[in-house]
Amino acid sequence: MKQILFLFTATIISLSTITSCQNDDNSSDDNSNTDCDLPIISEATNVEGFGIFEKLSGIWNGPVFSPTPLGDYEEWIVDFRPISPSQISAKNELDRLNEIFMSFFVVKYDCDYKIAFRNGGGFSGEVRNSYMIVDSVSENQSQSFYRFSDPVSGGQRVYTDVLFKQDSLIMTTYTNYFNTLEEPTIHMTWKASLRDESAAQEAIALFDFPKKEITRDFSTTFNGLEDAVFYSEASDPYPESEQPYLGNTTVSVTISNPSNPDPSKNVLIIISTQPLFNGNIFQFENLNYRSRYVFLEAQTSTSYNFNYMHPGNYYINALYDSNGDFNFTSGDFINFPFDAPFTLTNTGNANATVDINLMIP
Repeated sequence: MKQILFLFTATIISLSTITSCQNDDNSSDDNSNTDCDLPIISEATNVEGFGIFEKLSGIWNGPVFSPTPLGDYEEWIVDFRPISPSQISAKNELDRLNEIFMSFFVVKYDCDYKIAFRNGGGFSGEVRNSYMIVDSVSENQSQSFYRFSDPVSGGQRVYTDVLFKQDSLIMTTYTNYFNTLEEPTIHMTWKASLRDESAAQEAIALFDFPKKEITRDFSTTFNGLEDAVFYSEASDPYPESEQPYLGNTTVSVTISNPSNPDPSKNVLIIISTQPLFNGNIFQFENLNYRSRYVFLEAQTSTSYNFNYMHPGNYYINALYDSNGDFNFTSGDFINFPFDAPFTLTNTGNANATVDINLMIP
């Protein structure tokens, strides 16, 4: 589980060439049409790829497969929820230096309305954010397929396929590895199943999601660029700081048992939308409700800020992973009482504290 976001780090790095990217500050939240005769968007408008909004909401979990040296991993957890009438997002982190923010939203591009895919975050402390725009859609009763490619370099450089079959999602990234191959090959595949839809329902109802409203005007945003990858918030056409309806939660963790935590060990903080324990009984099935998690260095006292987080009700558990298996096993230490609750409001700030004090027998 710890290595999953590192895999996506490598994926994003492979999506980009190392260039200094700048963009014109011409993105817009309105329905202006300055470069082509495009009707104002409405619920009757055809938005290419809009059907993906009907399928993404919820907590997804599944294995990642990769032919790269990074190999395969058992699970990657993503909690997609609407953050506006025409945008859905998810934020994940591995540790203090590696995180990823994904979102899909309606844009104006190439004299049309389409769904864009923003994929990126902080990797080893450096910012990389890439944009892809839908260029192929196939939908029927049994499955739905969407392809997103770089709007500048196109599918010959990099693209991502997203396939839905009932309650399963298969996301596959293809890349030509910094233009070293004649055509892109598979870089990674994520095969996930939908574990929970309940946590997203409040946001779906609030925004009457999905609606056909423009989130960004990308008509000229990528003009003059070599690819749609950005390496700073200043150049990013839609930085995380401008994403709506998200908040921040600071979790403080103390370790009172063991009395001298080994700094080479990890502390795992898990945030779930339902409690993991029923009294003192661990509910294995409730692992399906995990929303966010992060690995930190083991210290007597430490804290972490989960930013760009969906508003809602949550529970926190923290684990001192003494045997390094990234799981709740005998000899590890956990917080007691279990399932520390907290509530995060729209664009709000929440604080929660847990003490690791109980050895798992």
